[in-house]
Amino acid sequence: MRVSKWGGSLAVRLPKALIEKMGLKVGDELNIADVVDRTLFVQKEDRRKAALERLASPNWILPADYVSS
Repeated sequence: MRVSKWGGSLAVRLPKALIEKMGLKVGDELNIADVVDRTLFVQKEDRRKAALERLASPNWILPADYVSS
């Protein structure tokens, strides 16, 4: 992959095979998980799944003076 200038940033174009293997589509977000010896480890961020998981397991703490009706 070639690093290109994109405005004030740098960008890389992902090959089709990698896009298909990771199941990427326009608008997906990627996180650089780690860098070891100039090798990037990338993870696809599934924000929708993470949000649903947070909603499914609430850890809400009610105030001590809360009264249920």
